[in-house]
Amino acid sequence: MGAIKAIMKAIIRGRAYVLGDNIDTDQIIPAQYLMLNPAIPEEYKQLGRHALSGVPEAEGGLPKGHIPFRDPAADGSPYNIIIAGRNFGCGSSREHAPIALNAAGVEAVVAEFYARIFFRNAVNGGYLIPFESEQRLCEEVRTGDEVEIHTADSLLINRTTGDRWKLKPLGEIAPIIEAGGLFAYARQTGMLRS
Repeated sequence: MGAIKAIMKAIIRGRAYVLGDNIDTDQIIPAQYLMLNPAIPEEYKQLGRHALSGVPEAEGGLPKGHIPFRDPAADGSPYNIIIAGRNFGCGSSREHAPIALNAAGVEAVVAEFYARIFFRNAVNGGYLIPFESEQRLCEEVRTGDEVEIHTADSLLINRTTGDRWKLKPLGEIAPIIEAGGLFAYARQTGMLRS
């Protein structure tokens, strides 16, 4: 539970959920839910139920049409890939933010760039893959589009429109993500004893 195991699938397929710039950690998981302990299975599920519940229903907030991220009748979200603009995960350094997205079923986020602490929390915990794009994909992809991320080729394909975009390679973080997080990587490489 929590960290993703064998996250580096050759292809991540799913529906996109599109957000704009400066989605902060309080929007990803509002402060009133930080008392939930992700090590307790029911509380972990609750984090997923509240993921992205702080995103405002205003311009720059929820996708066009005010599409909710989560179906209230389900535990997770029908969207497992988030496409965002600049500075995703800014704000406080809460580790609960990538955990909540993971609990909702998110496998990857594609953003122009990330707040550094969110990026490291996502990678170190093995919660999701933070891909970066040089293009402004939040203006190209629509919420609900069927997309694929080819991890080895750093490629995003929109199966709904047929468009393709090159993503920045994961580089040095790829082995950490593949291992399931920083501690798992350190054990695999002998930096920590098993």
